[in-house]
Amino acid sequence: MLAKLSTRPSVRRCAVAGVAGLALAGTGLPAADDPPPGLSRFYDQKVAWSACPGPEMPKDLQCGKVTVPLDYAEPGKGTLDLAVARYRATGESRGSVLLNFGGPGAQGVNQLALGGKDFMGLTDGYDVVSFDPRGVGRSSPVSCGNASEDALEAAAGEAGAADPQAALKTLRDAAAECAEHSGPVLPHIGTVNASRDLDVMRDALGDGRLNYLGFSYGSRLGAVYAAQYPDKVGRMVLDGVDTLTEPLTEQGVASAQGQQTALENFLTWCTDDIACPFGRDPREARKQAVEVVRSLDRDPVPTDFGQAFSGQDFAGALAQGLYSRELWPSLQRAVAQLLESGDTSGLEAFLYGGFTRPPGRDAHRGLTDPQDVPLDNLPAALMAVNCADDPDRPSAARLTEDLGRLRARYEQASPVFGRYRLTQVLMCHGRPKGTDYIRDEVKDVGTPRMLLVGTRGDPATPYRWTVETAERLGSSAVVLDNRGEGHTGYGSSKCVHAKVDAFLLYGTLPPDGSSCGSDHDSE
Repeated sequence: MLAKLSTRPSVRRCAVAGVAGLALAGTGLPAADDPPPGLSRFYDQKVAWSACPGPEMPKDLQCGKVTVPLDYAEPGKGTLDLAVARYRATGESRGSVLLNFGGPGAQGVNQLALGGKDFMGLTDGYDVVSFDPRGVGRSSPVSCGNASEDALEAAAGEAGAADPQAALKTLRDAAAECAEHSGPVLPHIGTVNASRDLDVMRDALGDGRLNYLGFSYGSRLGAVYAAQYPDKVGRMVLDGVDTLTEPLTEQGVASAQGQQTALENFLTWCTDDIACPFGRDPREARKQAVEVVRSLDRDPVPTDFGQAFSGQDFAGALAQGLYSRELWPSLQRAVAQLLESGDTSGLEAFLYGGFTRPPGRDAHRGLTDPQDVPLDNLPAALMAVNCADDPDRPSAARLTEDLGRLRARYEQASPVFGRYRLTQVLMCHGRPKGTDYIRDEVKDVGTPRMLLVGTRGDPATPYRWTVETAERLGSSAVVLDNRGEGHTGYGSSKCVHAKVDAFLLYGTLPPDGSSCGSDHDSE
């Protein structure tokens, strides 16, 4: 939560789907010119850049690594190497601008390789840098093995009214298996520590202040950095702004509502076309979409890789495809493949992060180094970070008692996405309680002025979150109202793109509350 549909994901989809956010307990590190005690060796490093390994990597993209402590409370306990990549500035560089593509769980190195042309304007003054956060991609990736799929099925059954106690036990077992497969990084994953990593990266890149562009979940990471290191903030843009206060249960409802609205807009568009697989009547198309989910949950379709494609997989693929209007034609064709011939490959491409082919055992390898990135790293990292950032852990008894009410709320929010979103919320059961730092401390940050972009038709991060987060961050936050559709504005609105670049390159901020019209208004 990436590109103009197609052979590559771009910024239009790089803000990967998900119930937006989970970090580790802890308070912010003090912002000071000198490194915090025990961390000097991490702040003394410089990145050694070289060609990125992999036959499909762009020749002008450079890769490197930044070493960070596994545990900031005990820096001698062990280290992690974070993968970083950059496009060099085309002229004289004033430093770096760091990009985070969201998720949580998006691989920054791959996204920059695949969608780099969207950011070439920024190379007029900056090295454009992205990274794989801890637990993601090449940076000690977390995994749940087969547990995540089994637990998701159990949680989906629970969300659909199976035996609550049996499903919750499966979730607890899955949490234990995730811990086993993920290794020592899992207890130290989350936004608070990812923000600390950002500051080490900033220094390793030679920058006195952090210039930053964060999409979706990346806006949460930027806000946490602003709270921890207010004196180190340079020019910061948060696009597709996440909530800092709502619990996961409320985030899930908001996402379900937003995606239902996006689906209805898509179906209205689709039914204008004689080739629409849902027919020509928008009302009947909405009913058919619900029935497809229910039918596939009753009788999943086999895939070429031996896995079953369920109604919840269908909902997840739709959610990804609805992130950008430019993806709608391909989403229409993918749905047609399924309904007309039982071919799930097009929808699997959406479900697994935007590849044009299903991600089989070698699908990730063309854009990675020899390190093996687990196939479930994206959902495993999303769950780990979301759960680590959320301090709410209702007991099994309370969860069982409240489940009927929750199920009704989610299904009312969306008959297509409600169960899918509730399932993601349930996945935190059995995991340690997350931090309360974000909810309690990320406010009134006292940084230089920053730009927050909210999109009116955003299916994942509703516009009200932009307004609420701006108020919470204080007088430094300037809001740009993007009156368009899709998740985030930079990749879908020429107006937003221009205003963001003008701020990052020249410090020119639009007036607070100003707006950009939809690029589709003239169609």
